[in-house]
Amino acid sequence: MGDTQLVDINDLLYVCGGENVIRPHNTFLEAYYTIKIVTAMDNNLSQVDDEFLIRLIQEGRHDAFAEIVNRHSKRFYSIAYRFIFNKDDAEDIVQEAFMKLWEKRLNWNPNKEAKFTTWFYKVVLNLCIDHNRKKKPEPLSEEMPLIDKQQGHEALIQERQKQVMLERFIQELPERQRLALNLCFYEGISNQEASEMIGVNLKALQSLIMRAKMTLKEKINQYLKG
Repeated sequence: MGDTQLVDINDLLYVCGGENVIRPHNTFLEAYYTIKIVTAMDNNLSQVDDEFLIRLIQEGRHDAFAEIVNRHSKRFYSIAYRFIFNKDDAEDIVQEAFMKLWEKRLNWNPNKEAKFTTWFYKVVLNLCIDHNRKKKPEPLSEEMPLIDKQQGHEALIQERQKQVMLERFIQELPERQRLALNLCFYEGISNQEASEMIGVNLKALQSLIMRAKMTLKEKINQYLKG
């Protein structure tokens, strides 16, 4: 790889996150019509909090359920994809999670449970963990997209190479390290909330993140030194 300069893992995580996350297919929300929900038309629903929507969902309100789906589907897809690195499977997992929410809506107790997003992240993450344990993750392709360098896109090629490299190394991390890194770096979730989702204390979460970053730094620098 030549005399490539060693990278800062924090910079690389920032560059390769956020807008580069693969988004769901255009038909993603259409899958929810399997239980005959309708698109939320009442603008007032967009102004209420999640917990109030859950109470409406418990009353059988399809429009409230549609609002929850429209409000949160992309963020839950994002974490599912970052955990299993497969677009179709990530969509299926999030769809299954929302179906569970509808089918078991009467089990939700807003007075006892954590806030909706924290609780639902746990549902999605548990489905991802079950998926990974049942099915060996497919290796990420090492092939780079063909881009015409004459059009001044060489920088884009380099960034894409970094992204693919980073995603491959993240996929190789131990389960809880990968989970902690994805929640705190890519989802922007606070350490306190992330620790509740994973089921560890704050100190343990910080240790998971630190070990994940150290492992990534070592692998990336080793890769670049070739």
